[in-house]
Amino acid sequence: MGRADIEAVSELLAVAAAVDHHHPLDEHAWLDLVQGGREGVAGLVAWEEGHGHPVGYAQLSREPRRPGGSWGLEFVVDPHHRDHDPEVGLRLVEAALDVVRAEGGGHVHLWVPKPTPLHDRIAASAGLRRGRQLLQMRRPLPVEDDPAGAEPLPVRPFVPGLDEERWLVVNNRAFRWHEEQGGWDLDTLERREEQDWFDPAGFLLHDRNSRLAGFCWTKVHREHDPPLGEIYVIAVDPDFQGLGLGRRLVLAGLDWLWRTGVAIGMLYVDRDNGPAVRLYRSMGFTVDHVDQAYTGDIIASDVN
Repeated sequence: MGRADIEAVSELLAVAAAVDHHHPLDEHAWLDLVQGGREGVAGLVAWEEGHGHPVGYAQLSREPRRPGGSWGLEFVVDPHHRDHDPEVGLRLVEAALDVVRAEGGGHVHLWVPKPTPLHDRIAASAGLRRGRQLLQMRRPLPVEDDPAGAEPLPVRPFVPGLDEERWLVVNNRAFRWHEEQGGWDLDTLERREEQDWFDPAGFLLHDRNSRLAGFCWTKVHREHDPPLGEIYVIAVDPDFQGLGLGRRLVLAGLDWLWRTGVAIGMLYVDRDNGPAVRLYRSMGFTVDHVDQAYTGDIIASDVN
């Protein structure tokens, strides 16, 4: 991926986001694209003769934390070419899986926001099956009366240069089971702090007994019409679970988003996480759409 490729793909992603009303790549993949340099990341750009722009893009990310090797895969096709050549997506996915085979194989997660029957066909043709589902849930703001009557929780803003290490400890303890959110290091966090959307005032920390007990990190999507306020990452240190802090942290985040002028709150949650889904439903969240993972185990190519 040279600089010209990155600029051309960035334009493609912007066009797709405007049409689809969501980002084609998740934030981890987006940062790997524009910042580059991370080992185990590959981009595949599809061009068509007679067009001065790419017609599609796929990105692979090797995730070494999973035993046996794991790969994240995402792809996007230019909106003007989806009906013209519905095979672009399939060719991108097949080319990406060929890279996985050449790199020793492994377990693949293909993530698709708002999947269509075409995505089902592409995944099936590539030998992938439906797996995890991620719910995007929304609710109007403000939260005037919490049904559970939870009391406001004292929180303070994150202080860059001071809170990174203690936040990483709590995040990695709380998400030790999670492939994407667990195992963050200082570089991962600092890359988020460099983004235009990062606002430490909306990165809320709750201290208890001289320790960081939990946090609610918010993110405002100003490019969305109307703007969306996301509960970006929220967690409670395992030592402080069972105290009802999760609900109160969500309320603190929603209150901060409302005070910045955002009228819609949003978050993502695994459909299989029953307790979390029930919590968010009890707080007035409803499902806006579903993101789908397609999974499969890819066998390494025969190198002999």
